[in-house]
Amino acid sequence: MNHKPQTHYDDAFSRNIGWVTEQEQDQLRSKRIAIAGLGGVGGSHLLTLTRLGVGRFHIADFDVFEMVNFNRQVGATLSHVGQPKVDVMASMACDVNSDLDIRKFSEGVTDDNVRAFLDDVDLYVDGIDFFNIHTRRLLFASCADMGIPAITAAPLGMGVALLNFLPGKMTFEEYFRLDGHDEEEQLLRLLLGLSPSMIHASYLVDDTRVDLANHHGPSTPMACELCAGVAATEALKILLNRGKVIAAPTAIHYDAYENRLVRTWRPWGNRNPIQQIALRIARRRLSKPKQAA
Repeated sequence: MNHKPQTHYDDAFSRNIGWVTEQEQDQLRSKRIAIAGLGGVGGSHLLTLTRLGVGRFHIADFDVFEMVNFNRQVGATLSHVGQPKVDVMASMACDVNSDLDIRKFSEGVTDDNVRAFLDDVDLYVDGIDFFNIHTRRLLFASCADMGIPAITAAPLGMGVALLNFLPGKMTFEEYFRLDGHDEEEQLLRLLLGLSPSMIHASYLVDDTRVDLANHHGPSTPMACELCAGVAATEALKILLNRGKVIAAPTAIHYDAYENRLVRTWRPWGNRNPIQQIALRIARRRLSKPKQAA
């Protein structure tokens, strides 16, 4: 009978040593990270952090893989069509490290299980679909309440927009100011807050493909992989307490297509006067009839 080979941790992650010490690698092995959403960015987050040597995860997703996921989601393959994302990604991660402690939340994150999902975790890494406003707000509010650092690395165009929300600093709601607005306005505020510079908008070739009201937008695999690298680097710094970690209201947007890195600082978040101007411009643009390119 053939037995599946087991991971030997010290050998499997030995090439990390040099960028981290052996003692730091042992620390990463004992850390627990929660990832909600295992699609475009979440699946890549899980595998990248697993290869970094993080040993414990809580993962959540209620969806299954479909053909429309193929352009960007690391678990989307012909053999996985119709299979639950949480099961596929857990299996892929355990195929890298057979000793993983991984807890699956196959119903996704809900009002009823969010505390259990975040229980005993050292860090939350956001992988929630852009249009799932309620669950994202629930998770970040819970992280703030429980003193858990949270990372969001958003795939925009062919780049990544990074925001960290750290205990004792500006919260997600204080930055984005979503409360009291309808869903379309919340989505607009989320987009402008993630990327105040909006540098990716310069090369959008067909703006009819962006439809906030109907929950539709284009994506690229490059952006998802950039997000995984950036988020894992921030995770390393937070978990090991080394290196400078920026936090909201400071954000970073790196765009590979434009070869640009923009750092923004927006005190009061979307209440900032500069953001208020940007929001008014964006509302006018979205209210205009769109024509196909």
